[in-house]
Amino acid sequence: MKRPAVIPQTPIRKQRNILFAKFPPGQVPEASHYLGQIERLEVERGEQPRAIGVAYDLRHHCLEELEGTLEDKGYHLDNTLMSKMMRALIYYVEETQLHNLDAPHRPLKRSQSEAYTHAWERHPHGDHDETPPEWREYK
Repeated sequence: MKRPAVIPQTPIRKQRNILFAKFPPGQVPEASHYLGQIERLEVERGEQPRAIGVAYDLRHHCLEELEGTLEDKGYHLDNTLMSKMMRALIYYVEETQLHNLDAPHRPLKRSQSEAYTHAWERHPHGDHDETPPEWREYK
């Protein structure tokens, strides 16, 4: 996943739960110890017995990266349909946020009155009276 080149000061803090499969048993404490060694990552017990809670700054880590690292190490994540859907949604949201951080800020208008200024410049100036000249001098 592409990281933004310029890192602004405000962190984008995320708190997620990583849910593991039932088998093999005992992988949660091992994975918790492994994740605890990663810099700028906070690890805590999850709400469920098979879960690990992680907190991180999106500019340094993302859930897809963390779960991919765990799978590469041989850990088995929960593969229920709900878990897969939540995982895909979180991956998409985090990737979109990182993409938006890298995009330059383009305001729609430079000023509130700019649209009206351009419209006024296009109108012909001077006498706008559409009355024919012979009728103007009619007495």
